[in-house]
Amino acid sequence: MRFPSPLTRGVLVSRYKRFFADVRLDDGRQITAHCPNPGAMLGLNTPGLVAWISSSDDPKRKLAWTLELVEADGAPVGVNTMHPNRLVAEALADGRIPELSGYATHRREVRMGAASRVDFVLEGPGRAVCWLEVKNCHLRRQGALAEFPDCVAARSSRHLRELSERVREGHRAVQLFVIQRTDCDRFAACADLDPVYARELLAAAAAGVEVLCYDCDIGASEIRIARRLPWIHAPGPT
Repeated sequence: MRFPSPLTRGVLVSRYKRFFADVRLDDGRQITAHCPNPGAMLGLNTPGLVAWISSSDDPKRKLAWTLELVEADGAPVGVNTMHPNRLVAEALADGRIPELSGYATHRREVRMGAASRVDFVLEGPGRAVCWLEVKNCHLRRQGALAEFPDCVAARSSRHLRELSERVREGHRAVQLFVIQRTDCDRFAACADLDPVYARELLAAAAAGVEVLCYDCDIGASEIRIARRLPWIHAPGPT
């Protein structure tokens, strides 16, 4: 996924009210950018971190700038939670996720259960329907361990239960974690921040939901899904 134009470099001044970030650009200007991330952004919201932002000339937007990347622990990290679904759509079209290749059609935002929507439904002749839910991951602790979630994620737990129900109906179901980092070598559920989600992920896997974890290649002009990482089944630190 290429950015429409090269990103602009600056330094994070403050991230506040969840969806706002003040950034001092390298040319000295201080601007307010949209922060497309409702999570806690642990380790990624520290004032002084290098930040990369995109710009838009859409007159309907209240804020022309969007926070896209920050540099933490010596590596770029994608913080825009709108990107993982776009990255997955691109990777599916290019066949870069082997475990999900071979389907004829990919539908997006399909109703799942009574109160949920799934990110993708993959279909093809002679194959079980595949329900694919995508989660953004950018928390890194314990060296190179990627973790999800970075705060309580009740909605994400509900999605796991819905995926398990699809398996019971005879379908295929996959939980895909897109790790918008380049510096992780494994993934685990974050049991200390959301023990319920950690238990639900183990229960979903036991019910037949497949768990996939992929990191990304990240630069100032492009982000791409890259390598599969192993899922560490034991919960994270407690």
